[in-house]
Amino acid sequence: MKKLLVMTAILATSACTVAKNDPLAFKAEGQTQELTLLDGRVVRYTAYLNIPYVSNPEDPNFQVLNYFVPEGATSRSAILLRTYVGGYMAASAKTPSATDATGRALVEGLCVCIPASRGNNSEVDGRFTGKAPRGLLDLKAAIRYLRHNDKRMPGSAERIITDGTSAGGAMSALLGATANHPDYEPLLKAMGAARARDDVFASVCYCPITDLDHADMAYEWLYLHQRPDTEASRPMARQFDEYINSLHLRNPKTGESLTADNYMDYLKSWLLASAQRFTDEGGVIDDSLGFQRYLYFPQTPGHRPGGPRLIRAKARESETLSDVDMDNYLHYVASRQALKERPAFDRLDSPECSLFGDAEGNPAHFTGDGLSDELRQRVRMMNPMPYISDPRATTAPHWYIRHGAIDRDTSFPIPVNLATKLMNEGRDVNFALPWNRRHEGDYNLDDLFRWLHSIL
Repeated sequence: MKKLLVMTAILATSACTVAKNDPLAFKAEGQTQELTLLDGRVVRYTAYLNIPYVSNPEDPNFQVLNYFVPEGATSRSAILLRTYVGGYMAASAKTPSATDATGRALVEGLCVCIPASRGNNSEVDGRFTGKAPRGLLDLKAAIRYLRHNDKRMPGSAERIITDGTSAGGAMSALLGATANHPDYEPLLKAMGAARARDDVFASVCYCPITDLDHADMAYEWLYLHQRPDTEASRPMARQFDEYINSLHLRNPKTGESLTADNYMDYLKSWLLASAQRFTDEGGVIDDSLGFQRYLYFPQTPGHRPGGPRLIRAKARESETLSDVDMDNYLHYVASRQALKERPAFDRLDSPECSLFGDAEGNPAHFTGDGLSDELRQRVRMMNPMPYISDPRATTAPHWYIRHGAIDRDTSFPIPVNLATKLMNEGRDVNFALPWNRRHEGDYNLDDLFRWLHSIL
């Protein structure tokens, strides 16, 4: 017994020594804080602030994370990792908010991690340090930090859910699709990231501005007939036809191959599902949007069955939407907010061109011929699509993807393709184009947290 006690003491001392010599060991002191949600619920939590997640930081102000632990959390509690990246710019490490998923997560018993990360505007001593893929690397390093300290911190690093909107939604998609891939390993090692895995349990992606190298062609393909100079958009639209054929996607419901010939009908099916939910919940869709409807009338004594009547009318409780005139509908989308100039993304004044620029701050085109091998690789590393089917990557098993049905910040095919490819690869995907939603995120949190509880 005495020998056992001595051995235990030696092991404990050794563990303390390892933690003391480990620059990435979790040893922050917490502060008790409180948050009141909009519905009046109050949650108390412990906040651990400004924790460095790499041992060789290039920008110490933006390579830190904040970690929040609600009362009652355990080592099994899931972790919501919320990134506030927008416009591919730098994002600070914030505190939980009563108006988004961070506050709700704490009330629901999840731990919350909010990492800072560099972006296209990050600058240290006159050099721009956040060009692609640096911001993504920072977020990966934050995940590795959580896993490296999994036994030292409340919450389970095996149950990390990433969440982001717009460029942050793209980052969430990248974290879910590219985990553990060797493309990123040398850069993470140079940063002093923890030697740990960076895969996640689930990715929540609101209106992800992603697949950047194909986003311009997708935009012109979708809005071709909404442009005043249609002929100028046709070359890009034809390129998207070729891209769709190259993806070898399948309709998840029917197994049918998706090609340029039937892709618009597939896209329609997602819009019809969105509009159908809206009408089922009592909403009214104006005739001018181009939807066709079957109206079912209850049979009465003496009624001669004749099946449904196909007519145009205001929404009714018994209504089933059967088709949509896409030109009419896209005109409606464009009337709500002006379309982006052409090209929508690869313009030198765009945040995306700034993202792929150089350390001196010069923007760079990222599509077309003449790109260097180095730039092509950086562009690839910021696109989740090629990694989803790459066996060297660990793709998240669960996905929640939303893109508003009137969001024109990127075209519908971008999130639709992301969701479809994930479904084709056997991932659990909850995808929708919510009716009349613009470019926004962390909405309808009841839906989101019902889904989260179903997978946890």
